[in-house]
Amino acid sequence: MVSRVPNPAIEALAARVAPELIFAQVLLRRIAEGFDLRHVTDREAASLRPVTLTELREIAQFADGKQFRPLKSAPTLRRGWHFVARDVAEMDAALSHLYPGAVADWFAAQQPNPPVTHYREFAARQTGMYRVTTLLTDVQVAQVARAGCHARFCLKQRLWTVEGLRPDTTAEKSLIACLEPCAVLMEFARTAVRIEQREKGSTLLAADEVETLGVGLGVAEAPDKEMREADFSSPENPRRAQLLLEKLRPSSATEGKS
Repeated sequence: MVSRVPNPAIEALAARVAPELIFAQVLLRRIAEGFDLRHVTDREAASLRPVTLTELREIAQFADGKQFRPLKSAPTLRRGWHFVARDVAEMDAALSHLYPGAVADWFAAQQPNPPVTHYREFAARQTGMYRVTTLLTDVQVAQVARAGCHARFCLKQRLWTVEGLRPDTTAEKSLIACLEPCAVLMEFARTAVRIEQREKGSTLLAADEVETLGVGLGVAEAPDKEMREADFSSPENPRRAQLLLEKLRPSSATEGKS
């Protein structure tokens, strides 16, 4: 059952649909019947499959290849559907299935003092296996964040930072706010710590070779399409390739000083 209790967050978002709004990969449009929701790339599609609220939950769970989506904010939302919300409450329920918690986070980010928890504060609270993430330097955290939160992997606008790392902008990502590091990012940070603790080789590369390697990493696709997105133990994981690319960029350590 869709709740009819007044919700200032969804009311504020609905006011921005004038007459349409892009919310990550979802296009919201005002129509005579209420609101039309569809994948943004299906903007002009004339024939789309109408879906129910229950079907939206399944659409959010799996990508086109049936891979599980551990991050609902990943840019892998399936196409080919549309949902008609009869009112604001149904639009809220639909977005809750597609992007859990996103409307509330967006609304919180609009407040004068958004409840953002930056990396050092968040990592200091961790116990158990994530405690080691405090060992990363600010430069290393910035590399992890730029790689792990890259728009290839997540469309949330990262508002949390560490020294030397600027927040994301809406134009770079989406309206959905990221107020603190997520579990996927922390697991990636834990992997980065383990990588840093391993014995390093002494391979020397010329500047041209570094450039060539960086280009290769930048265009490479994950060779195993069935790979779990958050399986950071695999050297073929695309976030690990992106992290190596960040380490190769000489500007990585100076972003916050520009």
